[in-house]
Amino acid sequence: MARWDPGTEERLTKAALELYSEHGYDSVTVTQIAERAGITRRSYFRYFPDKREVLFAGSERLPAAVADAVRTADETASPLTATLDALAQVGTQLVMLVDHAAERRAVIDSSAELQERERTKLAALTTAIRGALDQRDVEPGRAGLVAQIATIAFQNAFFQWVEAQGQIDFPTCLRSVATELRDTLRHE
Repeated sequence: MARWDPGTEERLTKAALELYSEHGYDSVTVTQIAERAGITRRSYFRYFPDKREVLFAGSERLPAAVADAVRTADETASPLTATLDALAQVGTQLVMLVDHAAERRAVIDSSAELQERERTKLAALTTAIRGALDQRDVEPGRAGLVAQIATIAFQNAFFQWVEAQGQIDFPTCLRSVATELRDTLRHE
């Protein structure tokens, strides 16, 4: 097998999801994942730093991509609209890269450790959005609130997209969440 086989990362992800689903996240070791994927334990660490990251691969690029999209959004749009438009744009690209979303969601939901890791990743997204809004000269208090609301909307839209098994596109899920959010705020 080649040292950097291009299919290895995908095999590792598939092996991890299978094992986590069969035995539970806490019961699975890096060695088991590596063996199922047909590589050594040592080779595993060339792809992922730990057994959690196999589920979050690539997510470190999300905050920068969203921040970029917020910064370049229509300058006449309100901060929330600009941010939601940016999230719809990036989310559309993201969901094309997400394989096994329902299985991944179930594994994350089954583990407090993975849920904490996901919250950390979402906090990084919120921080990136806030920074991009600051660059758009949005007042700091409003930028923070919009960033938090938008991150929650993004997370809920992603959950809807997962539940719909990709039968509804991501922007539609995000628009649905945004409409529900706006209706809720109007009636409070």
